[in-house]
Amino acid sequence: MAKIRVLVVDDEPRYVLAVRANLEASGYEVISAHDGQAAVELAASEEPDLVILDVRMPVLDGCEACRRIREFSSVPILMLTALAEDTDKVRGLDAGADDYVTKPFSAQELLARIRSIMRRVELSAQMKEDADRFEAQELMIDFGRQRVFLAGEELKLTPIEYGLLCELARQPGRFETSMPGVFAVGDVRYGSVKRVASAVGEGSVAIQFVHEYLKAPAAIGDASTQATPS
Repeated sequence: MAKIRVLVVDDEPRYVLAVRANLEASGYEVISAHDGQAAVELAASEEPDLVILDVRMPVLDGCEACRRIREFSSVPILMLTALAEDTDKVRGLDAGADDYVTKPFSAQELLARIRSIMRRVELSAQMKEDADRFEAQELMIDFGRQRVFLAGEELKLTPIEYGLLCELARQPGRFETSMPGVFAVGDVRYGSVKRVASAVGEGSVAIQFVHEYLKAPAAIGDASTQATPS
């Protein structure tokens, strides 16, 4: 597993050295800078997993550096602020920082803040991954990569088949069966099952999936309670 890479930015060398020592002892990889402009440049070129950014710095202060980093990156940012300066905390958070820690701080507090931020990042990434995926029994559609798996095996589908599966998965419970053998998903009317089957192949997985929903018309309206996209 790759180490979490942290960019530490502070114009006071003693803070940089102390933070580096504690982070490296805890298994993190550390790169450093001593002013806001260098922080922006390193955030762009090195793509760290986390930025620890002091507010009061020369050349470019931490809040402005944070704003500029936010123009191209969603990397989590932890601001370092003076104990009595509430305005710095507010400015940092408004600039796009995720959290802050006040100086002086203990190594335990800093590490706890970092763990908390990284847990949120991991949870957010997992939620996004889940949102890009639909699962129903043995079927799994990966919308992000446009791939479909059945019982763990990847299926090779035509664009029509894939599009049909996506419509069915994203809009469960919205099938219309006002005419025998005719169905639609949302505002998209596919016509007769026979015609669609002819277009994509009678034995296609897409058509099998359609028939699973159309075999029992009474259950169609309840499809959304069976399995819905995340």
